[in-house]
Amino acid sequence: MIYCVIPEVLADELYEKLTAYYAGDPNVTVIVDRRQGSRRERGASAGGNRQRRDRRRSRVTGEMPPLKAD
Repeated sequence: MIYCVIPEVLADELYEKLTAYYAGDPNVTVIVDRRQGSRRERGASAGGNRQRRDRRRSRVTGEMPPLKAD
């Protein structure tokens, strides 16, 4: 899937033209970006419960059984 993203300020001018242009391609979707600001700004309230964690797997507890000698 390919998204053709149009900034909101250009939507009136480009949305209809691009929708008609890509009408024959089912892999392309034309959308209007309506975001008002960056979500990654300092002090943003979205999310809130985010924690940093070590992504490595923890070790299995216990001992390995001895291997049989041939």
